[in-house]
Amino acid sequence: MEIRFLEIAQVELDEAVEYYNSESPDLGEEFLLEVLKAIERIKLFPNAWHSFSNNTRRCQLRRFPYGIIYQLLDTETLVVAVANLHRNPDYWKDRIKM
Repeated sequence: MEIRFLEIAQVELDEAVEYYNSESPDLGEEFLLEVLKAIERIKLFPNAWHSFSNNTRRCQLRRFPYGIIYQLLDTETLVVAVANLHRNPDYWKDRIKM
């Protein structure tokens, strides 16, 4: 199944990569690799992570305090947020379709 990012989720990913690169050389790339690994886990096991609703789940990153919030739709998996879990954890909820 195809994975698609909402535009705002892509912006969150890009900003997090920039932030980590500004903190330490190559840390942003390490963050991006961790996100890509999480996306692969989601593809393989889409129902394996914490559920917020019937079709909305969160896959937590292993090394960074972020979660990939995604929805399992009929034709695709939609990433609705790349969420920093140390900030307001529910800010993305207005993006989802119940």
